[in-house]
Amino acid sequence: MDVEYGETWTYESIVGALPGIDVSTRAAVVIQFLVFEVAVLVLAAIYDLWVAAAAGTVAVVVASAGSVEMLRISRFVRGEAVPESYRRLLFGSSVEVVLSVLAYVALITHLFVYDPRSGTPLLTTLFGPDPPILVVYLVLLVLWDVCYRIGTGWWASVVGLWRSVRYRFDPGTAQALQRADLETMGFGILQLVLVPFLASSPILRTAVIGHVVAVTVVTGASILLLRVRTETATPSSSP
Repeated sequence: MDVEYGETWTYESIVGALPGIDVSTRAAVVIQFLVFEVAVLVLAAIYDLWVAAAAGTVAVVVASAGSVEMLRISRFVRGEAVPESYRRLLFGSSVEVVLSVLAYVALITHLFVYDPRSGTPLLTTLFGPDPPILVVYLVLLVLWDVCYRIGTGWWASVVGLWRSVRYRFDPGTAQALQRADLETMGFGILQLVLVPFLASSPILRTAVIGHVVAVTVVTGASILLLRVRTETATPSSSP
């Protein structure tokens, strides 16, 4: 189905609006992964930062997986006759960007202000006491990518729960929306691969685990409501 701007993730809008570039969203994900991963490996080779390269690769994988999950969630949602208010709230509100910015600012504040005052900073553990400028630039870029996907996960889970409370759906639509919620939950759980690299930063480790638990609980509640309310459901319609 055709998708108009205002009914897309911000990520999709950016990919579709790049001048002179006409690639599918799936191809964009592959390009995203290759560009970041090659940059991680090249800088690791130049500055002999192979331990940090492992953390960087995991972060790139998480960000790329987040792009894939966003596309899968949107396919399940757009393939069904869901209420217009839900579609616009999920895709067109750009609230996921606001949540991502808040998460990113909190992360940067922790890394560059709180962490140095509480012991050996995580950045020093990974990159040494004098990290190269290009490495720091790439790190901040990849971290933003990860934070954007985390913000999207937050928003998808919250809006999904609101949808399941607010509306009733026929069995076929409910099943598709359950799969969308499972994608959101699965991506949240995937982010636990970041935890081993946060051993020296208990606050960040706790934040990641807490985020995963919260998304799992919220999407789990949404899935349960879809199953329970579908038993006496009527076909969904826009309010």
